[in-house]
Amino acid sequence: MKIVILGAGQVGGSVAEGLVSENNDITIVDTNAERLRYLQDRLDLRTVVGDATLPSVLRDAGIADADLLIAVTMSDATNLVACKIAKTLFNVPTRIARLRARDFLASETLLAHENFAVDYALCPEQVITEYITSLVELPEALQVLSFAGGRVALVAVRAYAGGLLVDKPISEMHQHLRAGIDARIAAIYRRERPLTPTGDTHIEPGDEVFLLSASEHIRPLLREMRRMLKPVRRVIIAGAGSIGLRVAKTLENDYQVKLIEMSPQRAEFAARELDRALVLQGDATDAEMLTQESIDETDLFLALTNDDEDNIMSASQAKKLGCKRVLALINRRAYADLVQGGPIDIAISPAQVSIGELLAHVRQGDVAKVHVLRRGAAEALEIVAHGDERTSRVVGRRIGDLPPIPGATIAAVVRNLEELDEVTREGLSTQKRFGHVLIAHRDVVIESDDHVIVFCLNKKVVKKVEQLFAVGFHFF
Repeated sequence: MKIVILGAGQVGGSVAEGLVSENNDITIVDTNAERLRYLQDRLDLRTVVGDATLPSVLRDAGIADADLLIAVTMSDATNLVACKIAKTLFNVPTRIARLRARDFLASETLLAHENFAVDYALCPEQVITEYITSLVELPEALQVLSFAGGRVALVAVRAYAGGLLVDKPISEMHQHLRAGIDARIAAIYRRERPLTPTGDTHIEPGDEVFLLSASEHIRPLLREMRRMLKPVRRVIIAGAGSIGLRVAKTLENDYQVKLIEMSPQRAEFAARELDRALVLQGDATDAEMLTQESIDETDLFLALTNDDEDNIMSASQAKKLGCKRVLALINRRAYADLVQGGPIDIAISPAQVSIGELLAHVRQGDVAKVHVLRRGAAEALEIVAHGDERTSRVVGRRIGDLPPIPGATIAAVVRNLEELDEVTREGLSTQKRFGHVLIAHRDVVIESDDHVIVFCLNKKVVKKVEQLFAVGFHFF
């Protein structure tokens, strides 16, 4: 696929790195020549220095025969104008724009083909906010990912000595679960090395285990794998930037939230934006300040500033002073790999969290969702099966009869996802997606329009998975 990326910042660079490794033809455009040279030295791609809103610059980047435009500069206006030009002058088939302003994100009319012509609007800050919120709701987890409109959850947890499943074969898991609950262990990482689990695999203390089940069954499953932590009540957030403020707004009605911001002006702005959270002006790396704010009685500390070093320092300090669990936002992947599992419980790479939203538009076939795992080394895909027994290698076949792909595991199937179920709460009736969740045992038969969740231990096997689900020519 020929792809033009506008913007060579953290998001654009990470997107380029992820897509280059899959044999795509990538050109990246930015006004920062030094940043482009850095990327060109590391990656096999073309670069163009210039203003992404100029047709001449886009033409130099090869937009005329591009399959996909990804506009992820820091400017909403630049991204919108570039999409409009790509559609009007060059008829680029698919156009993706990074947008921050709620005015743009909330307006389908502005993004429609006859206006700014944006096929998909990506807001990394909102994606990361939702990701962090899910970790607050399940404090035992290292990662919480959802599929099929929230019907299925994939949760990564650290197994602990004394857990009911630890030092036992996976085949015994169902003996400990309540009736009606089913689950699948999709993958295990042991001392940073991936394992494809079988019924005979024994879970060891310290293993990073990926559990998949219907969302409503996740909490009972976590009790099997590790000690349950007390629900989060008190949260301290360092940084009132775009992400920190979004997270504070999301949490303030359900948790006791304190927000620490160094800049007096930004702290005043945050105080006006928030209703219940307490905003403090100060240095979140200052041990004295953290102690005064009862960090030892805090359930969760979120280091969400724009500075990696400050986030590492403040989160490490909070942990040292007695905070139960700490999370840090870290842009440099090398830093994230270094600190997680040490003084910092969870290190989040923003670009790696948000890139999955883009990959779903690049993958071959009908890919509904992509989650990037293990700092880009693995992926979990939600693929919609199409065709029939004559045109598809998966439809109408038992999972146990499918050709094996080493490193890839079919973990679950969601059927009838488009059906609506009537839900009544507090006297009000609403409709929500139903979706029947089938954990992927050998005898499950895949049907057309099923949403199939596949865990890929290595990105190299993604292409083989896509080929397995590809529909034959006769289907069309």
